[in-house]
Amino acid sequence: MGSLPAQGQELRAQLSPRDFTTLAAEIGAKVERISVREGERFRKGDTLIAFDCSIQRAQLAEARAALSAADKTVAVNARLLELQTIGKLESDVALAERDKARAREAAGAAVTAKCVVPAPFDGRVVEQKVRAQQFTQPGQALLDVLDDSVLELDFVVPSKWLVWLKPGHGFQVAIDETGKTYPVKLTRVGARIDPVSQSVRVTGAIGGHFPELSSGMSGKVLLSPP
Repeated sequence: MGSLPAQGQELRAQLSPRDFTTLAAEIGAKVERISVREGERFRKGDTLIAFDCSIQRAQLAEARAALSAADKTVAVNARLLELQTIGKLESDVALAERDKARAREAAGAAVTAKCVVPAPFDGRVVEQKVRAQQFTQPGQALLDVLDDSVLELDFVVPSKWLVWLKPGHGFQVAIDETGKTYPVKLTRVGARIDPVSQSVRVTGAIGGHFPELSSGMSGKVLLSPP
């Protein structure tokens, strides 16, 4: 959990992103295009990486053509069944073939949808793990990304502070790297109190957008009992 500061010792905290994740490949394919580089920003839904899926798209086109043909066969057989020129078994077989073609088309569409990697949130690229023209395997890491639209800081306080320290409580943090202070609002209180140190971990979020702040910066939490 971390040690509790001694009497008179300052509370230290480090800025961290609200969300952080590693995007991975879901198919085996060659990287065709990487739209963002390390440190660059992106918006939710932007295509970050595109794969060369010419084979998968051709297979999808073939599956759609087969489905179209199966649909036509079913329609013709339905009319012939009404005229009693074919048996119900033949019609049922055509329906089953249509269902199989529809399943193949759906599977092809699902694979093709994985040919692009969209941004899960607004954020920045931390680390690029692949290069253009590189062949990737399913599950291979592609990009480390983070959402720094809201920067958080975790630190430890005495559990007796919970009498007055509640979510929504406002205070400030002095960041070493910028030499400035910034507003913070408490967002979460840890679910467990450490029985040895009688301390609890809490989380606050920087209030507002400050372009000079980055994940990893640290500083002094300006917080004390009333």
